[in-house]
Amino acid sequence: MEKELLADAKHRMAKAVDATRTEFNTVRSGRASTALLDRVTVDYYGTRTPLQQLANVAAPEARLLTVTPYDKTAMKSIEKAIRESDLGLNPASDGQLIRLPVPHLTEERRRELVKLVHRLAEDGRVAVRNIRRDAMKDLRELVKEGLVGEDSEHRAEDELQKITDAHVKQIDELLKHKEDEILEV
Repeated sequence: MEKELLADAKHRMAKAVDATRTEFNTVRSGRASTALLDRVTVDYYGTRTPLQQLANVAAPEARLLTVTPYDKTAMKSIEKAIRESDLGLNPASDGQLIRLPVPHLTEERRRELVKLVHRLAEDGRVAVRNIRRDAMKDLRELVKEGLVGEDSEHRAEDELQKITDAHVKQIDELLKHKEDEILEV
């Protein structure tokens, strides 16, 4: 029974690490990446719609993103949404295609992005710890109901802590990699 609980916690923690990795991909690092626009939502006929559902996003060059709307009438809305996002990109449109040159990052902007990445990493760590807390609570309930002995509980708690530490370490490694990527000139 406790093995199922640990397996579930491990699976949920892996999902939390993946979610953190996905969030890191949306942070600009000086290189053009289609993932930069993942968080952008466009006001499309009164509904907030993710940009990926309205346009094709490509990175034809290292410092250029292109956005090709499926519906040309949404061009102005897409440009406005990109301009208002926190990405610091300035869209240029020719009526068919929106070009987004990715400028070099300033030192100040790099520091801001590092702070943002640290906050995202901490959110990921908190999510992992919350999963551990929930699993510990479930484990204690199993002991209370008499389904698991105290020795098994202690072994499971130790194993749960090892799993938690491993997932937190993964987040820290992702953070270090992303921070190096942002600070790379």
